[in-house]
Amino acid sequence: VLSLCCEACKKVIFHVPSELEADTLVGRVDLKECLQSAEIISSSDGNFKILEDGSVYTTTAVSLSAEKKTFTILLEDIQEHVQKKIHVSLVEEEKRTQKTRHARDTVLKRTKRRWGPIPSVMIENSLGPFPLQIQQVQSDTAQNYTIYYSASGPGIDQDPKGLFYIERETGNIFATRAVDREQYPSFQIICFATTPDGYSPEVPLVHTIRIEDDNDNAPYFTQDVFEFSVPENSKPGVVVGRVIAEDRDEPYTLHTTLKYRIVSQNPPVTPAFSLHGDTGVIAVLLPQLDRELVPSYTLLIEVRDMAGQPFGLCTTGTAVIRIEDTNDNAPSFKQLQYETRVEENRVNVEILRISVVDLDEPGSPGSGAVYEIIKGNDDRSFEITTDKNTNEGVLCVVKGLDYESAKQRILVIAVNNEAPYMLAPHSQQLSQSTSSVTVNVLDVDEGPVFKPCLLRIDVKECEDIGASIGRYLAEDPETGNSEGICYRIPPGQCNWISIDEKSGEVRTIKVLDRDVGEMRRGQCNITVLAIDRNGKTGTGTIQVVIQPGNKNYPRITKTEYIMCRDRKPICLTAQDGDESPYSTPFVYRITDRSLASLWKITRHNDNSVYLSPKADTPFGTYTIPVSVTDNGGKVGENYVRVNLCDCVTPTECNTKSREVSEGNVTLGVWAILAMILGSLLLLLILITICGCCGSGVMHRHVTDDCANHNLIISNTEAPGEEVMDHNIIPLQNTSDQGGYGIKTGDQQTLEMVKGRGHTLESVKGGGHQTLGSVKEGGGQPMVDTCRYSYSEWHNFTHPRLGEKVHLCRQDEEQKHSEDYLLSYNYEGKGSLAGSVGCCSDQHEEEALDFLDQLEPKFRTLAETCIKR
Repeated sequence: VLSLCCEACKKVIFHVPSELEADTLVGRVDLKECLQSAEIISSSDGNFKILEDGSVYTTTAVSLSAEKKTFTILLEDIQEHVQKKIHVSLVEEEKRTQKTRHARDTVLKRTKRRWGPIPSVMIENSLGPFPLQIQQVQSDTAQNYTIYYSASGPGIDQDPKGLFYIERETGNIFATRAVDREQYPSFQIICFATTPDGYSPEVPLVHTIRIEDDNDNAPYFTQDVFEFSVPENSKPGVVVGRVIAEDRDEPYTLHTTLKYRIVSQNPPVTPAFSLHGDTGVIAVLLPQLDRELVPSYTLLIEVRDMAGQPFGLCTTGTAVIRIEDTNDNAPSFKQLQYETRVEENRVNVEILRISVVDLDEPGSPGSGAVYEIIKGNDDRSFEITTDKNTNEGVLCVVKGLDYESAKQRILVIAVNNEAPYMLAPHSQQLSQSTSSVTVNVLDVDEGPVFKPCLLRIDVKECEDIGASIGRYLAEDPETGNSEGICYRIPPGQCNWISIDEKSGEVRTIKVLDRDVGEMRRGQCNITVLAIDRNGKTGTGTIQVVIQPGNKNYPRITKTEYIMCRDRKPICLTAQDGDESPYSTPFVYRITDRSLASLWKITRHNDNSVYLSPKADTPFGTYTIPVSVTDNGGKVGENYVRVNLCDCVTPTECNTKSREVSEGNVTLGVWAILAMILGSLLLLLILITICGCCGSGVMHRHVTDDCANHNLIISNTEAPGEEVMDHNIIPLQNTSDQGGYGIKTGDQQTLEMVKGRGHTLESVKGGGHQTLGSVKEGGGQPMVDTCRYSYSEWHNFTHPRLGEKVHLCRQDEEQKHSEDYLLSYNYEGKGSLAGSVGCCSDQHEEEALDFLDQLEPKFRTLAETCIKR
C-alpha cells in the first residue's frame, strides 16, 4: 500500500500495484468517522472484504485491467435504520509522479524480514490440491547459519492434529485437508528456528492462521412457528410482532446479512400485513381487520443471506396471527315479541327463556348478554337473569301475582353486553335491541286472605282478663267478603289472647305482663288461621304490643337516717319499676300533720327531695310518714325514721343514746325538767368545791434550807415576752397569804398559793392539777395545798407545758424576780430561767453557765436571784 487518501462518506483513493494477490491488505478506511454505530459492513465487490477496523483485503487475486477500479463500502445501522456509503477507488501506482516512483523503488530495495509475516489465510472448505501451501517463514540468520524450522500448537501436535505441518529446511507451511470455519475460526502456532547444534538465533514466532469464511450455512429461524395476536379493527402501522433468523457464518459480512419477505398469506385475500425486510417486524397493513370474517392469518416468510441477493442461501418459516375479538357487534333478540302465562300466587317459578344473537366471539365479554326489564315491573314481581351456559335470559316470578288485581302483565326487556360496545371504523351506531313479553295471569281458587296480613294491636299492660282488644278478619279473594269464614289460633303459640271463631274478635285470656314469659320483649306474634267453606286456609299474624302500664308503687330506697346538731338536710330518693310516663317526676308529701309542723320537704330533682327539721324541732327519734306519688297518680306510702341527735358525727349516737332520746320524746316536759335540775345540782357542787379551796390560808414561810424547791410543771408554752412584759401586764398581789398572779384587764390568768417546802405538779389531760408530796430533809413529809390555774387557752392549747421552773422567794424583790422568770416561759427560754438554782450555792455554778444565754433584761434578774 503506497498511500492513503480518505474523505469520509465521499471518496477514498488507494494507490496499489496493477497485480494484487489474494488476502493482500489494500488500505484502511476510518469507518467511525462516517458512521459510529455501523452494525453491518459489506462491500459491493466480492473481490474485496472489509474488517471491523476498516482494513480492506482482497479475497482473490485482482488484476487492474484498466487504470482505475472502483467499488463501494456499505455501512448500516439496523436499529436506527441508517445507511452510509464510502466510494473506494484503486489507482495503479505507475501513474504516480516520477518522484514518488523513486521513493517506492528505494523502499522495495530494502531487505524484507520474513520471520514475522502477516497472518496467513486459508479459505474454509478449500478443494485443494493438498497438501496446500499457505505460508512460508524464513529467518534472516539463514544467511550465516544452517537453519532448521519446526512448529507446534493446535492443528500440528494438538487437536485437530496433523492439519498443518512445516518443512524443516524451507519453512513452508502446508495444510493437509479442508477446514470448517464455524468449528475452527483460527489457529495460533509457534514456529522455531534452530541451528543443527540446537542454537536458536531467533525468538519463537507466534503465527496466526485465519480461516476465511465461506457462505456454506443457510440462515434459520429461531422458532418453528411464530404466533402473534392483534385486536380487530387495529389501525395500519400497528406492530404485530417480529420474526428472528440467525446465520452461523461470519458476522458482519454478506454471508450473514439477512433479508426477510412474505412469500404467501393464507387465506389468500387482500394482503393484511407488511414485513420489514431488514428487521423482520410485522405490522398491520389492511385498514379493517374483521375477526368475524377472518379469525386468523398464516404467513409464509422467507429469510435470505447475501443481503437478499438471488445467489444467497435462504430458509422459510411460518407466522400465525390471530385476530382478537372486540365488542363491535351488538346483541339482538331472535324474536321481538314473546307470550307466556303463570298461575296467580306462584313464587320463584321460571316462566320464559329468551335468546339473542351476537356475532362476537362466544364466551367472551363481548358476547355475554346482560338482560334488563325496563318497563312493566314497577312492583318488582319479575326478575330476569342470564344462563351462562346458553347465554339465554331466564324470566322468573319472584312475587305472587293476583288475578283479581291484574289478569295480564306486559314487560319490555332490553339486552346489552358485559363489555362496552366499540364502534367499528366506518360503521354507524346501533340502537339497543328490545323485546316485549306478555304474561297472562291464570285464576286459581284461593283460600281466605287476611287484610292486612300483619295486624298490630297495642294493649296496655295489666289489661283485665277478657277485655276486647281488636278484631282480625279475612276475605275471600273471589267474592271480597268474609262470610262463611271461621278463625282459630293453632296450638303451641303464645296463649295470652283468644279469637272468636265467627266474629274474629280478639280478647285477652291472661293478664299481659311485660315481665313474664314471652312478653319480656314487649310483644308477641301470634299466627291466626282463616278457613272457608271449601276447607281452604289462609294465614295471618297478630302482633300484640304491650304498652307500659302503671303497675308499680314508688318507694323510698333508704328510710333510716341519723341527723346531728348541724341539722344537715337528708336526701330522700324514690324508685319506680314502671317506664315513662308512669314513673318520674315524683311528688313527696308528709301525711302526718303534727310531724308536718316539725319537718319540711324541699324539691331536689324529679325523683328526690330534701327532708329537714324546722328551727324549733327538739332532739329525738321521729318516724315520719311520707307519701310518694308517681306521674301516673299511683301513691306509695313510706315511713322515714330520723334520729335527730345532739352529736357532732353520727357515730356518737349509739343504740343506748338513741333509746334515751326516744324515751325523752315520750316523757316530754318531765324529761326536760329533770335535765335542768341535774344541771343546777352539778353547778352547786362545783361552787362548793371552789369556795373551799379559795378560803384556805396559806402561810408563806421560806426556810433557810432551800433544798425543797417549789416546782411548777407546765404543758403549755407561755406567751411571748411582748405579752408578759411587766411594762404591759403589771404583777398584782392576789392574796393576803402571799399568792401572786398576773392579770390582763379583769381576767385573772395566774393564781398560786405556795407554802413551805411544797411542790405543785401539773398533770396533763384537760388542765386538772393535783398536789403531790415530796419528802425532804430527815425524811419528814411536808404537805401543802394550793391552787394553780391558767386561762382555758393557756391550759389546753400550748404544747410546752411540763418544763420545770425553780423559784426562790427570799423577799419581795425575790418574789417579783421569780414571777417574772416564770412568765418568761416561751421558745425554750423558760427552761433556761428555771435552771437557775438561786436557793443553794451548789447550783450557783450551773446557773452562771446559763446567764450568757439569757437576754439582757433577764440576766439582771437571774444575777439578783443567785446573789440572794
